[in-house]
Amino acid sequence: MTDLLQAKFRVHYPSFSLDAEMRLPTKGVTVVFGPSGAGKTTLLRCLSGLEKAPSGFMKFADQVWQDDARGIFIPPHKRKTALVFQESRLFPHLSVQENLLYGYRRTAPLDRNLHLDEVVQVLGLADLLKRYPHKLSGGEKQRAAIGRALLTSPKLLLMDEPLAALDRQRKAEIIPFIKSVEDKFAMPIIYVTHSMHEVLQLVNTMVILQAGKVVRQGPAQEIFSDVRLKEVLGDEQLGAVLETSVAEHDEEFALTRLDFMGQTLIVPKQNVAVGKTLRVHIHSKDVSLATAPPAGVTSVLNILRAKVKTIGAPDRDGFSVDIELDAGRPILATVTRKSLANLKLKPGQPVFAHIKAIKMIRS
Repeated sequence: MTDLLQAKFRVHYPSFSLDAEMRLPTKGVTVVFGPSGAGKTTLLRCLSGLEKAPSGFMKFADQVWQDDARGIFIPPHKRKTALVFQESRLFPHLSVQENLLYGYRRTAPLDRNLHLDEVVQVLGLADLLKRYPHKLSGGEKQRAAIGRALLTSPKLLLMDEPLAALDRQRKAEIIPFIKSVEDKFAMPIIYVTHSMHEVLQLVNTMVILQAGKVVRQGPAQEIFSDVRLKEVLGDEQLGAVLETSVAEHDEEFALTRLDFMGQTLIVPKQNVAVGKTLRVHIHSKDVSLATAPPAGVTSVLNILRAKVKTIGAPDRDGFSVDIELDAGRPILATVTRKSLANLKLKPGQPVFAHIKAIKMIRS
């Protein structure tokens, strides 16, 4: 396949080593997640070519950008990548428009895939073009920095914790614009963060990095339902991340009906148009199981048909177990060992997942 980013880097410092290998899709948003010191920024610098791993390999689609075994190393300016940092790094003496055009004018005309007007529109920069950086808010500066990066017409956009310096309100302003970049320009993004809030809103593919090593990579739906990652993701995040579409709104009862792979989920009314997608998060502790449909009327609005996939080991207290379900996408349920014994569950068994709470993922 040519629609992959393949990379393998080994970098050794006196106090830290990066030994990472990845195979990622060249579409969507790949989030590299891990604690401070995990090697996220070093990995990004290797991908961009700003740092040359002594033993490295990188192939983007059908282009080899590094292969030490063959003596190949394409320098950063020829890789067609763009890097957005924590700080906007705008030129203070240039207006927003002049900052945007800085990279554009240094890109050969035949290589210009993106142009000023479309980038300005997607990032909502029209009212800022004449301003100088000192007159911008933190969120506005980052939008301008993203625009400047895009106007170099990169094949790959790298973002190194671009929201780390912003407060929650400013982050909420920026995240929809980052989503729009991937959607409108079909540009792959590799996004580094240690914020789970950002991960949940942006991620398509996820890379878990710890102590310089990739411990897990894959689609977000699989990562969040992997019981082996409970300590990495945090107990409050373990569960299911599902992509749904808005089917209809029930004005009488202030509810919204979501379609999830032919099944229905009911949530409080959302200000999202019918047909639009909505990502939801279901915590494993908010899922209970039954081996048969309810015999009568129940107050539970959300019941999904699923099958038992795997049954995890008891937790450290011996009280509960995590059960991975297959409902077309992975769903995780945490139940007591007593419940497991009563239900007599085994892999492949049909079950009904009763969902007590659903969290909408948004900024």
